Amino acid sequence: MSSSLTLDSLFLTAPDGTPLFDGLTLSLGRERIGLVGRNGCGKSTLLRAIAGEIEPARGSLSVHGRIGRLTQIADETLTVSEALGAAEGLAILARMMAGDGTLEDADAADWTLEPRLEAALSATGLREMPLDTPLAQLSGGERTRVMVARLLLEQPDILLLDEPTNNLDTEGRAAIASLLKDWHGGAIIASHDRNLLEQMDRIVELSPIGVTIFGGGWSEFREARDAARAQAEADLTRSVNALKRAEADAQRAKEKQDRRDKAGRSARAKGSEPKLLLDARAERAEHTAARGNQFAGRLTGEANASVEAARARVEITAPITMELPPVQLPASKDILTATDITAAFNGRRLFGPLSFTLRGPRRLAISGPNGSGKSTLMRMILGEIAPASGTLQRHTHRIARLDQHVSLLPREGSILDAILAVQPHLTLNEAHAALARFAFRNTAAHQPVTTLSGGERLRAGLSAIFAAPEPPELLLLDEPTNHLDMDTIEALEAALTAYDGALITISHDPAFLRAIGVEDDIALP
Repeated sequence: MSSSLTLDSLFLTAPDGTPLFDGLTLSLGRERIGLVGRNGCGKSTLLRAIAGEIEPARGSLSVHGRIGRLTQIADETLTVSEALGAAEGLAILARMMAGDGTLEDADAADWTLEPRLEAALSATGLREMPLDTPLAQLSGGERTRVMVARLLLEQPDILLLDEPTNNLDTEGRAAIASLLKDWHGGAIIASHDRNLLEQMDRIVELSPIGVTIFGGGWSEFREARDAARAQAEADLTRSVNALKRAEADAQRAKEKQDRRDKAGRSARAKGSEPKLLLDARAERAEHTAARGNQFAGRLTGEANASVEAARARVEITAPITMELPPVQLPASKDILTATDITAAFNGRRLFGPLSFTLRGPRRLAISGPNGSGKSTLMRMILGEIAPASGTLQRHTHRIARLDQHVSLLPREGSILDAILAVQPHLTLNEAHAALARFAFRNTAAHQPVTTLSGGERLRAGLSAIFAAPEPPELLLLDEPTNHLDMDTIEALEAALTAYDGALITISHDPAFLRAIGVEDDIALP
């Protein structure tokens, strides 16, 4: 397997000079490599370095071949052929075929374009789509397939994908998965999509304590990672026990020396022995005590250093925890009753008539393609908008929503300021206690909201919601795993699994839905 990319002892830093990771040595051939790690660990920075946009702080990298990157197409006025980058080439070929071509057209004509374009469109299921179709008329999944088709048309040697399935519906995610499944070149993908990571040949984990390379996909990585976490915990326990033993040995040695010193002072006070002998004994005792103290200090210092190193490793590798307070929602309590509700936008029906009942601590997903009205339905449930027709009854006022941007948090101030703004009834101590349940302890509570990562924003938002006098009986989550790293997703799953209230979520992440025990879905067309 020839190498198309070689990284040798790569060391990357953030723009402010903060170290991200060091010592990455890797060769990429015709394989798919997944990049994982907590937000801010350097995944996107590494992709930028490979693309030649930034220079590494140390080490070297060499690229053999052309690089392709999956890009979002923001201009909705473009046609499909323009978005594919093929419009001008097709126009040249059309003029040449019609006999109207110029000498410049003859030089620029790419006679392989049409068969390559046909192959790319066929591979992405777009063969029947007219090339003059505006992007504005396409669904989110169709736009993703256009982006994939452009990559196939460009035929790069190396793919660089940065969170490629974020904000995509099921159709869009399937297009990305299909691209990687059939890709015959090299690919590096930074992602938290576990279904996508299962397709990887290797996974590279970036962290401040080092770079680890795992063979296989997500399942193999998770097994090895969990074993490493257990080992780190065991190392910390052994180090703490060793420190206790060193401190106990030092204390026993000190007590023994104190007894000898006391005996020496007693003999000097009696005057029964020559002063010269007593002075010699005292000098030897002082030297012995000094050597003993130095030795005990060295052993204790080494044990302390071992504990701190083990504790630092546990803090980095250990998963974040979130603690949701109990709701104690009765299984027989009605939460929502929707009867023939419909939604419309600019005179166009989005969905309906739709009927469903939510009773007790049940878990539902709202499913449907992008633009089908999923967020509109959530706003109806909250009472922000009314159905175009039909009725929606809320049988509880204890409803809270957390969107993917955690927009309930104020934009300015610290996390502590934010929770007090959302829950003004809290005392300072109560606010600190609420934040501590979501791993914001001591000075972490004073971190500015503007500096929070996606996972930190989610934890801060949940802490504000569940600091209410009565925790919500119904929690609404809108794409909660977007912008989260893997550790935070798993921590969120653990917290929601233990949550004893009702739950409705919008998510295109099937692994997340399975993990939190979603029982059924409200399907929108």
